[in-house]
Amino acid sequence: MAALPGPIALVHEWFTPRSVGGSELVVEAIDGALQGRGLPPDLYALVDGQSRLPGSWLTGRRVHTSFIQRLPFGVSHVQQYLPLLPLAIEQLDLAEHPLVISSSHLVAKGVLTGPDQLHVSYVHTPVRYAWDQMHPYLARSAIARHPLLGPLVRWQLHQLRQWDVASSLRVDALLANSRFTARRIQRCWRRRAQVLHPPVAVDRFRWDRPRDDVYVSLCRLVPNKRVDLVVEAFRRTGLPLVVIGAGPERRRLEAMAGPRTRFLGRCDDGEAAAWLERCRAYVYAGLEDFGIAPVEAMAAGAPVIGFGAGGLLDSVRCISSGDSHPTGLLFPRQTATSLAEALEHFESAQLWRRLPAEGQRRWAEHFAPARFEQRLLVLLERFWRAHQQRLARDARPVPLA
Repeated sequence: MAALPGPIALVHEWFTPRSVGGSELVVEAIDGALQGRGLPPDLYALVDGQSRLPGSWLTGRRVHTSFIQRLPFGVSHVQQYLPLLPLAIEQLDLAEHPLVISSSHLVAKGVLTGPDQLHVSYVHTPVRYAWDQMHPYLARSAIARHPLLGPLVRWQLHQLRQWDVASSLRVDALLANSRFTARRIQRCWRRRAQVLHPPVAVDRFRWDRPRDDVYVSLCRLVPNKRVDLVVEAFRRTGLPLVVIGAGPERRRLEAMAGPRTRFLGRCDDGEAAAWLERCRAYVYAGLEDFGIAPVEAMAAGAPVIGFGAGGLLDSVRCISSGDSHPTGLLFPRQTATSLAEALEHFESAQLWRRLPAEGQRRWAEHFAPARFEQRLLVLLERFWRAHQQRLARDARPVPLA
């Protein structure tokens, strides 16, 4: 194995309590894998609002930040400075680091490196609202519909697409969190990416508890999660549903829900885990780049009923596909009717009896943090070895004519 060099730079978009999700868990896992090798990385981000918070994995760590940190509300509302973010990420000075690892869902991959440095980027997604999700994003944006500001928003997204492609060419090796994201990278940037599924903390769930007949939806209540399809499908079928999560969609969802749908709002991790450990199935209708929650549900022994596209094709093995160890049921169209049909089939055929909890957990363990870290280090060592070989070839004397 090729020994990794130090010091290593680890770059993420931002560290802020207002935005903690799957990408932040990946950064923490990358940091932990490098720490385990005795190579604690130097941390870089546009802004840092976490290193001074007690209980954060960043507590006491130094995070090198950009000029956005010093702007009004820069830490708490970093995304409001979107037009400045490409410029800001390029101001981070990484010249002293032979190996740069970025965790990118917006601009982190755009850091500047030299020809002797190796830059590996773990890509959670190309910028959704600048590429294939642009039209749904604009349709929901009041500013985008403004007669004067709307054209400006569209122009900014056009500029962001140009920079997004250009900055992707700066990266030496790309990692994608799913096959779906790898295809989006190929479509948007014309680059190939190696798939490395993100880590999921499966050990915090129990799979062997008694199960009820209730179904669970657990996610943020925002439009792209398509909880509206879930609520409508359960209104039609009359099955019991518990909706866990908060967000701007809650009032609308409550207004359209049937009598057997309950909204619990935001729950702490323990309560949310308890619902996954006792539900008949976890239901999700969104299009995910990967999707942590479905894997967490399987870790808790719950089958997944989900939209059969995107990252769920990597994480859920559909019972109708003939797989010898299925973990859920995928419905083909992102509509309430398609989901309702899947629910009725799941109930009438009693499919949960063919999807035992122990089998769900066994499959979920393929996404455990230890496996992620092991695979990550193997890939980093492979990339570094190839990089060293290229540098050695370039250093050979040029023969005289």
